[in-house]
Amino acid sequence: MNAPHDLPLSSFDDEDSNRSDNPRFDTVLAARLSRRGVLRGSLGSALTAAFGGLSLAACGSDDEAAAAPVPAAPTETLLGFTAVSKSLADAFTVPEGYTATVVLACGDPLFAGVPAYRNDGTDTGYDKRSGDCHDGMEYFGLSATGTPDAGANDRALIGMNHEYVSQQFLHARGPSALPRPASETDIEVDCHGVAIVEFAKTGGKFACVQASPFNRRITGLTEIQIAGPARGHALLVTKYSPDATRTRGTLNNCGTGKTPWGTLLTGEENWTGYFYRAAGDQALRSAKVNTAFARYGRNVTATAAAASRYGWETSGSDDKYARWNTSQTGSSANGSDDYRHELNGQGYITEIDPYRAASAIKKRTALGRFAHESAAFATPVAGQPVVAYMGDDAQGEYIYKFVSAATWSAADANPADRIAVGDKYLDAGTLYVARFNDDGSGQWLPLTLANPAVAGYATYAFADAGDIAINTRLAADAAGATKMDRPEWCGVHPGTGEVYFTLTNNSNRRTAPTGSQTKVDAANPRAYSDVRGAATVQQGNVNGHIVRVKDAGGNAAATSFTWDVYLFGAESTASATMVNLSGLTGEQDFSSPDGLVFSKSTGLCWIQTDDGAFTDASNCMMLAARPGTVGDGAAVTLDYGSGVAVTTRVGKKASPATLKRFLVGPAEQEITGLCESPDGKVLFVNVQHPGESTSSANLADPSKYTSHWPGNAGYGAGGSAARPRSATVMITKNDGGRIGS
Repeated sequence: MNAPHDLPLSSFDDEDSNRSDNPRFDTVLAARLSRRGVLRGSLGSALTAAFGGLSLAACGSDDEAAAAPVPAAPTETLLGFTAVSKSLADAFTVPEGYTATVVLACGDPLFAGVPAYRNDGTDTGYDKRSGDCHDGMEYFGLSATGTPDAGANDRALIGMNHEYVSQQFLHARGPSALPRPASETDIEVDCHGVAIVEFAKTGGKFACVQASPFNRRITGLTEIQIAGPARGHALLVTKYSPDATRTRGTLNNCGTGKTPWGTLLTGEENWTGYFYRAAGDQALRSAKVNTAFARYGRNVTATAAAASRYGWETSGSDDKYARWNTSQTGSSANGSDDYRHELNGQGYITEIDPYRAASAIKKRTALGRFAHESAAFATPVAGQPVVAYMGDDAQGEYIYKFVSAATWSAADANPADRIAVGDKYLDAGTLYVARFNDDGSGQWLPLTLANPAVAGYATYAFADAGDIAINTRLAADAAGATKMDRPEWCGVHPGTGEVYFTLTNNSNRRTAPTGSQTKVDAANPRAYSDVRGAATVQQGNVNGHIVRVKDAGGNAAATSFTWDVYLFGAESTASATMVNLSGLTGEQDFSSPDGLVFSKSTGLCWIQTDDGAFTDASNCMMLAARPGTVGDGAAVTLDYGSGVAVTTRVGKKASPATLKRFLVGPAEQEITGLCESPDGKVLFVNVQHPGESTSSANLADPSKYTSHWPGNAGYGAGGSAARPRSATVMITKNDGGRIGS
């Protein structure tokens, strides 16, 4: 059997398990688009190099409570930098007048006594090192004396996700075939999760504080409490936790969030593929249980198993390996002698107090279980509920928001016990799912048994609120939510309060769908053909888009909203009437928007890409934007011919003053994660999985690596022949100004 790395990653990350008949928009017509009408033009000099990446998601948000952004200084012009050109170079490129410095990479030691990283596949002890595949992150200020200080610009804790692993680079000869050696599995499990890392300025620049007492690693084995309506639920009983109050690990952590009370939220995204389920297991389970398994992509047949992503369950009989087999292997009635329910312990928003390295960690089940990206908070208002927005990153999945039962008290902004405040606001409330109407309106539909559509759902009979929290996707199906084009990160505009959701792409979107494909609709109106390279034809919503939502009356707890499409990803040379609807030029064109974070300092919207469609033209990138408001554009009709058309609402077209490419990353990577110092003068971003397509068979020959970054930029061992590493980059402006000016 091939080593796990040789399995296509898309088989685990590009999930498509939504088989509901939910409306794509009740009155939108199906459409058909000839490939010829929208095929991309020639790849001439206009496509020199600036987008790319791979199809693993990214996510997160830095949308804590905040006032409107600080106005630009009299001598400052936002988006005043010269746009970075598209690039296929194995380099991290920022505008003239800026400097990018690597400050933390996979394997870097975080604790005293941990040896320097050799980067040759022989390193161990990753529970005390930076994990792999850096992703979403948040900035938590520290005073000079080490107390929480949200305004601190010289010392901070950064809470960072480690989404998955580039297996070939973690082991000397790449990953072994099944059964996996325990030593390799231990490395990979520890490389997942979250890191809390102190950074302090030395000589005016941030650097990692290796022996900081604040540093913490949370891995795939760390004990985590279950909180909210699913705590103690029968569907969470396991051998490890017979009372269903705890589990181990947080997995595939993608986007983040920062609560108004100063904690880190981490989203568990593509977690289902980590678990093995044996062929024939469906015969041992009830029809209801099998329905739930299928809705989360773990259905099996009498002869076909559901393979796990890394094969960790094959590493031995120890309990820490057995847990990755979610088949029924025991004889107990409730599952207390096996891990048949272990799958149900992942897929939540998990809360961590970055300031207390020994504090309890909690999975907030009231916020639902799905492929979580980020969690973005509306600015809290005293006496009103706390509201958080979220997306489910899979084809045809949904957009959600959570409204707390408790109302906000300003006294909770800087509490002594932050996790206790999380108990107050995140364990009780109402979870809603979005339905987008074709007239530009929408509704937030409650996922409760008080909703007759949920209570009476014929496909799955919900037992209680805990069942809804665990099987959120089924509840959203029942409510009648709108299937979206892979909802990724979201962010709340600090000035307007409007919410922006990246919809990265959807190869399953069609004008005349068959099988599991989904029809175009007003909020997901594009389905077209595009050519990558010489002949690869891509179909569906190839380049993705960004939708924005305005809750009624400016009230984040409202149950109705209006919406439009803020930006459509596209190549500048694509059809202006069918694809490049936002009028992007060569200094702005992008594909597959993923990470999205608003700057609290400048109000700029940072858009990051994780792309596989535009990689013939450029590596993945980050753009800076100055958005307007919902409704600042116009209705546009996409005429697919034969009397079939879809009308959507498009935001005001981009201009050089409102959208500009800020950076391009090295080869075969994703730009993801963003946080900033409060003064806006230091920006941190992550580069994930550079050189990802390098084969294990080529490890002995560095000339065959598809990237050598950041070694080729002078960071770490190996230099220009180094194995590539995921890493965090600090960006500063040479004149000391705010980033993006």
